[in-house]
Amino acid sequence: MRALRYLVAGAALCWLAGTPASRAAETMVQPPHQHWHSDGVFGTVDLASAQRGFQVYQGVCAMCHGMKLLSYRHLTGLGLTEEQVKAIAATVTVPLGTNDAGEPIEGPGLPSSRFRSPFTNDKAARAANNNALPPDLSVMVRARERGADYIYALLTGYTDPPAGMQMGAGMNYNTYFHGFQIAMPNPLYEGSVDYNDGTKATVAQMARDVTEFLTWSASPEMTERKQIGVRVILFLIFMTGITYALKRKVWAALH
Repeated sequence: MRALRYLVAGAALCWLAGTPASRAAETMVQPPHQHWHSDGVFGTVDLASAQRGFQVYQGVCAMCHGMKLLSYRHLTGLGLTEEQVKAIAATVTVPLGTNDAGEPIEGPGLPSSRFRSPFTNDKAARAANNNALPPDLSVMVRARERGADYIYALLTGYTDPPAGMQMGAGMNYNTYFHGFQIAMPNPLYEGSVDYNDGTKATVAQMARDVTEFLTWSASPEMTERKQIGVRVILFLIFMTGITYALKRKVWAALH
């Protein structure tokens, strides 16, 4: 009977070793936890970092990745003025409808314009990216568990492949990508952008800043939502105290 139990246990272990979860663990490295300004109940987006992150998105990421859920007017939530937003929107060309002949016309973007996609369609995007489709980044932080940690790790995880590892054509080695081979080339190099505030644009700094920006883009209302939550909690605590005091007064009168 004992031998049978050992046999069953051994078979179970063999089965678990062959499950997708166990195989995925062999081809993935969990990203280290980073401290983010938005962590916790009282956490908020670091707007200075997020503004720098928008610069990284504009100067690097926007060449391949769109953010179709954002309009330029949303950038006022980063602390930019309306004039700054108008100037940013005007740097891109967007469809403005058709003329009297039914021909499409384009013009400078407006604050109400959506962020423009770098490609006209998915086929064009794949053709320019080794047949890989660059994902939209609007809510990328929410796309997976510990999204901010993963994005930061991915952007800083490019390195040379281990000796003897066979890389696919056009693929790049990344410690934190599933299977370790990713079609996206390393996008960040020191000095890739010139920060307006003079911050040194190291790879780690740019990765952190653009992750902060993507955290904001996934939840532009985060700061306001958390502030409302704090007010509600304080109100409930206050009302609990009032109710308790009233209860004691009523029961004291009855006794």
